[in-house]
Amino acid sequence: MKRFLVFVFLTACCLSTAWAQNADAALAKQFSTNGEYQKALDIYQKLYKQDNETYFSAYVNTLISLKKYDEAESTAKKIIRKHPGMTEYVIVLGSVYTQHSQLDKANALYDDLIKALPADQGAVSLLASQFYQLGNADFAIKTFLQGRKLLHSEDLFSYELITMYRFKRDKAALTEEYLNLLPHNPLFRSQAENAFATLFENDADYEILRVALLKRIQKDPEQIIYVELLVWQFLQQKDFDQALNQSLALNRRTNGDGSDIFQLCSTLLANDAYDVAIRGYEYLISLGKDKPYYVSSRIELINAKNLKVTAGKYVPADLAQLEKDYIDLLAEFGKTSATAFAMQRLASLEVFKLHKLPEAQKILEEAVKINGIQPTLLASCKLDLGDVYLLNGQPWEATLLYSQVEKDYPNTNMGQDAKFRNAKFAYYTGDFTWAKGQLDVLKAATSQLIANDALNLSLLIADNSTVDSTGAALKIYARADLQIFAEQQDKAVKILDSIDVKYPNNQLSDDILMAKARIAIQQKNYNDAVADLKKIVAEHPNDLWADDAVFMLGDIYENQLNDKEQAKSYYQKIITDYSGSLYINDARKRFRILRGDVSS
Repeated sequence: MKRFLVFVFLTACCLSTAWAQNADAALAKQFSTNGEYQKALDIYQKLYKQDNETYFSAYVNTLISLKKYDEAESTAKKIIRKHPGMTEYVIVLGSVYTQHSQLDKANALYDDLIKALPADQGAVSLLASQFYQLGNADFAIKTFLQGRKLLHSEDLFSYELITMYRFKRDKAALTEEYLNLLPHNPLFRSQAENAFATLFENDADYEILRVALLKRIQKDPEQIIYVELLVWQFLQQKDFDQALNQSLALNRRTNGDGSDIFQLCSTLLANDAYDVAIRGYEYLISLGKDKPYYVSSRIELINAKNLKVTAGKYVPADLAQLEKDYIDLLAEFGKTSATAFAMQRLASLEVFKLHKLPEAQKILEEAVKINGIQPTLLASCKLDLGDVYLLNGQPWEATLLYSQVEKDYPNTNMGQDAKFRNAKFAYYTGDFTWAKGQLDVLKAATSQLIANDALNLSLLIADNSTVDSTGAALKIYARADLQIFAEQQDKAVKILDSIDVKYPNNQLSDDILMAKARIAIQQKNYNDAVADLKKIVAEHPNDLWADDAVFMLGDIYENQLNDKEQAKSYYQKIITDYSGSLYINDARKRFRILRGDVSS
């Protein structure tokens, strides 16, 4: 019984001591955080004497903070003599020398540790980790590289070295390390691309990658992943011709099915590189009708030509040729699930450029009846057919289709698009109350574009319904808006000009200016658009379209008129004058790019 009581007493004493030490350690840490190093040192010194090793690092680091280097050095040397094989104590001594500006002594210690490394993977990882934890990435890297030599393997420690090189922002070393890793681990290609995109800041950085890749390709021409990465590098620098050239060469060498080229062409189209994409599709077509991408490439080739023509100035003959290309393709391959996309594009051309509404309606009605059509493409065709019905004077058929898609795709971007088209249908036909109710719901849409457009249209209705409860002037404006949607610009301008004549005291002056600016942009008359937008900024700086006008001016100057300074000034105006604008994040990003900021 007495022994048991003694045991309980001793246990209680130990627990009490441990609790007291923990409390003291927490207090010392707080003192250190507050910069009260002497108070922290007094506690750590007591704790260190009580428990020689647990508080060693904290004690020495506090001595360093107080510039008591000799005492720190002496303490470290004592514990090293006690534990000669414990490398972490040697590294702490090295940090004492480093803080005391005795780098040669520190480096000599670290070099000795690395030289003494055994040919053991675990020992290498442990020492490197100890260096890294003390903030010495350079010697952590040296440790891993020495480990490779000792273990006779250049593949070891790749992930660790990649982490180190990213931490140090050593772009050349990171590049080489990824190029060592990827041939045996191709699934890491996306990770490598993300790392390069994050770290590389300019063309000079991408040149490091290009040169390294070309050397590797020369040395090992059969290594496909190097060519794939080179294609990616050319895309980042917008050297689209070279990207396609490399991809074509790789496809020929490997006798590939063209899937990479087909995917690349989609990227080229997204970057408005129409001529290069056309060249890619023509190559895929040249491979023959028995190849898997022949039909798709025929369709996409016409689509690429369509985008090229409509993106610039064109004449009626250009549009007529595009229409003929689509019709010839459908005649050759039939109207099937494989060509439904081409049918949709033909209908869009006929509606918005050729204004052949009956023809467009017929082709879309055929498309939605095709068996086996991909569900989202079917829904998209239904929405487009609804638009044609609306423009063709069949509004109830339009809203029926919109409602079908909304019901079939609830809580999705497709469903929200359908709901927005239904709301605009109500707006076009003068049912402003119902339209506003739908638009107010859509202000919380997951699609930022739909949410922005819904908010603007809701505010337009609210602003003009307050002043004129009948909405008479707004109804005329909505009719003009429908003609803008149909790209019937001359009709839209006549309707807009009639508003002031019929309702001279209307509140739509800034809305009319914005509508005319949109028409000018459709017609690629950018100087006319700039004039209307500047008038909005000058005369209506606090109205609905003010921030839209400022942002649009920045976009036009940047991407159409090639005046970067003017563009920058308008993006700056969004940041300073319209901080609550929906465009604030985009404006800030564009401003920084134009100013020449580099990514972090």
